[in-house]
Amino acid sequence: MISNNADSNAGQTLEPLFAPREPDDLSSAAYRQLIGYLGLVLPFILWLVAGVRPTEGLPPWQLLESVSSYYYTGAVSAFVGVLAALGAFLVTYRGYKNEYRWRDRVAGVVAGIAAVLVALFPTAGPTGLPVLSWWTKLTGTIHYIAAATLFCSFIFFSLFLFRKSKPGSGKTLTMSKRVRNGIHTFCGIAMAVCIAWAGIASLMNEPIFWPEALALEFFAVSWLAKGRADRTLIAAGRRTLYYGCHPGQLAGDVLDSIRSLQNVSQP
Repeated sequence: MISNNADSNAGQTLEPLFAPREPDDLSSAAYRQLIGYLGLVLPFILWLVAGVRPTEGLPPWQLLESVSSYYYTGAVSAFVGVLAALGAFLVTYRGYKNEYRWRDRVAGVVAGIAAVLVALFPTAGPTGLPVLSWWTKLTGTIHYIAAATLFCSFIFFSLFLFRKSKPGSGKTLTMSKRVRNGIHTFCGIAMAVCIAWAGIASLMNEPIFWPEALALEFFAVSWLAKGRADRTLIAAGRRTLYYGCHPGQLAGDVLDSIRSLQNVSQP
């Protein structure tokens, strides 16, 4: 939190970190960015944790056959945890209070449930590891159906929901909106290509880690663009520069924030 004193010293430099919520926005830019960042970091976290906590029978630091294969490594907690968090945020995503609201809600609920099912019903284990005693072909089938549903929901968000304009806004779009629509379109098409790539690779018994990982990255970029992460990064950079030049102000603002939290916690 930036104190009023900081605002007066910095003028317009210290703008809010997140884009202001529009009147019909039932979620927020920060909420959408959080969903995007979860998808963005998932492949990296899995690879890193699995490397730090190597699994017997698997070469350390070597990419596995798929993102889902990391369920069988030391990164299982990260795999299940991130997907569960992603599922919770998607299920509770509310979208906008307009004629598209129920499309947002249905797509979010479907994607959220699919994310949780992907975590609860793992794929078959990677080559070299024994099959889990409780794993069955039905478990794997549920996993594949849930994963396909999850990515199809991501594509639907990017190509059909995120590109919508406010009802009654007319056909004139700002340059910023046109750029974001271009990003959403590119990411949606790229995800579709990645899913097709993964499907063909699976039929040929080839690894699918890269198409899955890339699809997650495109999903993340689309949600970050919807959450106006560019504005957040610019604002964060300006604050870093300001506080680097005024370290005393940073200490004062931190103390002000602590005092505010203490006042709120007191009855």
